[in-house]
Amino acid sequence: MTKLENVIHTGKAHTTGGRNGGASRTDDGRLDVKLSVPGKPGTGTNPEQLFAVGWSACFLSAIKIAASKARVTLPTDLSIDVEVDLGLGPANNIQGSQPA
Repeated sequence: MTKLENVIHTGKAHTTGGRNGGASRTDDGRLDVKLSVPGKPGTGTNPEQLFAVGWSACFLSAIKIAASKARVTLPTDLSIDVEVDLGLGPANNIQGSQPA
């Protein structure tokens, strides 16, 4: 693992029960969600949706920073749609998530 030279921010969360009926809450209380398995009944969101939200927000911010440095004007209503895949590997074991 590459060691970061300068940590800008650390996000912290506490999760209980996992993705099947569990819950997650950030240390500052700004995010407090129930969790559900993708495609199954439940009242919560699933971790892939949370990953998609976080990844797309960071990606859009990076685009804005790059555009600003290049002196490119972006539309004020700039948005991004993201899909995150949960996949199976060759032995039908969960491989992980990836932006689609």
